[in-house]
Amino acid sequence: MRIAAAFLLTGSLFAAEIKLGVPLTLKDPISIDRLSASPADYVGKIVQVKGKVTEVCQMAGCWMALIDTASNKMIRISVNDGEIVFPKDAVGKTAIAEGKLEKIEMTKEAAVEKARHEAEEQGRTFHPESIKSGSVTYRIRGTGAVIL
Repeated sequence: MRIAAAFLLTGSLFAAEIKLGVPLTLKDPISIDRLSASPADYVGKIVQVKGKVTEVCQMAGCWMALIDTASNKMIRISVNDGEIVFPKDAVGKTAIAEGKLEKIEMTKEAAVEKARHEAEEQGRTFHPESIKSGSVTYRIRGTGAVIL
């Protein structure tokens, strides 16, 4: 029993954070809730957010979704394939991510294609009729992240 307890304690000491991309530069994150409330104030600026990882691209690890557990507001952190590979097993962990906030405006056709692609990546069924119009979304073009 003591050996098992010692092993568990030792294992937790080695559970280090995972640093991805370039080192984070901002001192403190902005809450995802605050960012979502006034995204236009931050478009084109470097922001840092902290949240719970709810999804990771299962194809190439090129994006992850973070949620503010207090408000349930979500933001996606995206990178070009291969720049950073977000670990597929990061779901459920806390992450801090940094990058430039981007505004994405899509026509209905572009929104349908994006949703189709995402459903394919995640192995979900897609219903094109569920997309009724174009959309405006915000995402962070990630430069660095830390998975805690």
